Amino acid sequence: MTQRQLATVKTYLDRLQAGDTAGLIACFESEGQVHSPFLGTMRAREFFQKLAAASAASVITPIDLLVSAEPAADAVRVAAYFRYDWTLSDGRIVHFTCVDVFRFAAGSADIRDMHIVYDTHPLREQVGDKYAPDAP
Repeated sequence: MTQRQLATVKTYLDRLQAGDTAGLIACFESEGQVHSPFLGTMRAREFFQKLAAASAASVITPIDLLVSAEPAADAVRVAAYFRYDWTLSDGRIVHFTCVDVFRFAAGSADIRDMHIVYDTHPLREQVGDKYAPDAP
């Protein structure tokens, strides 16, 4: 079963790099959520629409894919560790490594939710609060 979830994560990374908002949303359950250190918790649809508005381009360099060593009975977790070279809509480029932790319902290849993990301090120094939830 894990091969289907790994395939979804690889598709997700490809679509993230391509800037394919509809394709990213399609990787998630209809009520799927994203937990972002920058934007908080949002439905995947709203999160990726906001990301698209803030982005001009993305280069994703995968470092590793990891599957939980102790899967829960009702869920499968896959983590993607990658370098993100993000060109903002204003032309600035920020670089950081992050881990996205994907949770799938047992037997499903659709992402239930995703936790994004990275050090926000360097990114906030470069970007400021321009893309924070209450930014104009």
